[in-house]
Parts: sequence; structure tokens; C-alpha cells
Amino acid sequence: MKQKGIMLNTTGIDIDRSIDEIGDEHIGTSHETPLREDAFEMDDELKMELIEKHFKDIMHVLGLDLTDDSLKGTPRRVAKMFVQEVFSGLDPKNKPEVKLFENKYKYSEMLVEKDITFFSHCEHHFVPIYGKAHVAYISNGNVIGLSKINRIVQYFAKRPQVQERLTVQIGNELKEILGTEDVAVVIDAHHMCVSSRGVKDVNSKTVTSFYSGKFDKEKATRKEFMQYVTMK
Repeated sequence: MKQKGIMLNTTGIDIDRSIDEIGDEHIGTSHETPLREDAFEMDDELKMELIEKHFKDIMHVLGLDLTDDSLKGTPRRVAKMFVQEVFSGLDPKNKPEVKLFENKYKYSEMLVEKDITFFSHCEHHFVPIYGKAHVAYISNGNVIGLSKINRIVQYFAKRPQVQERLTVQIGNELKEILGTEDVAVVIDAHHMCVSSRGVKDVNSKTVTSFYSGKFDKEKATRKEFMQYVTMK
């Protein structure tokens, strides 16, 4: 019997498709990370205990000798890595606290934070996505510390992701925090699900973008942003 997966089309209607039929297609279902309602009822320690147990089972099925000194600690290390590090952005308690400051300099041009290094994981194969994020905004009276932009990128990257969703989540978060529509995000990334398996293309990269406000409506503003992004 073939397993079934659910995909939403643009009209919001559920479409049943078999996992075999979907194959390696790049599927996205929502701008929100798919989470169950009870996702945070379990504390981190219990999550790590359960992940450790199940990952130990996976290693056993693969035929690995869990009594070997090099491997016996791996299930616990993986559990801690999943919960406390690479997927820590799933938990709202880890969302960065952002303080707004009045734009006392009356700076009215775009502010660009480019080449923000991030590491994420493809939600289809749980292998790394890594690259650079380039973010810009035009103040609507308030500004935030530069490091907070990096932290926002890292927060949304530290969860199972598709690059399109990651791009939109960063853009929407900045719009909400800053109270401005004038936000742009471009992400340029490598996908290990492409380079280390499947087609095994080590040279290709994926670029996604988010433009709102002036960046969306004014070609000159978008062009200026892209000039900064490509500037050496």
C-alpha cells in the first residue's frame, strides 16, 4: 500500500498524492511552519529522551554497533543537537527579543544588512541548507539593532524549512516588528538534498526573494537594493 501525503494547491483544497508520486518535487504548503497544536506541551528534556531512544533504534536498524565507543553517545548528541541547536527555532521561547529605537538620525534611505550566513535543514530530507541572506528596510520612524536582523534570520532558519517559506517568514517578521511595508529579503543558498544525493549537482544554488512596499512597487528602489547585494 502506498503512503499518502497532503499538499495544498493555490485554492487551499487538499490534494491526496502518494509519496512515490511526489518523489523529489519541492513542495510547500504554507507560509507558516507546519506544527501540531500540542507541539510545545512536552519539555525539552523529555523531547531529547524520546529522540535519543528513537535515533538509537534507527542506528540499530542500520546495523551500527552501539557498543562501539565512537557510536554509543551519538543518539544523545543528535537529540541535543535537534532540540537545543539546529531546530531550536521551532520553539517560540527562543524567538529573539527585539527592542525598537527611535530613528533620531532621521535616516530615510534603505538600510541593508547583507551576507548574513545561515544554516537550516530541508524539511523533505532533513539535510542542510546553507547560504547567505540579504535584508533591507526603510525606516518608518523606528530602527532595530543590526545584530537583531541576524538573530531573526537565524531564528527562522533553525527549523525544518523550505527556502521559499524561510524568505517570507523573515520578511513578514521584519514588517511586523518595524511597522513598515518597506522590506526586502533575498536568500542565496546551497541545498545538500541536491548536491549530496539525488541529482548530485554541487554547483547549483537557489535564490528566493521577498519584496514589499517600495521594494515591490518601485523598480529603482529594488534595483538599488540589488546593487548593494552584489557589491563586493
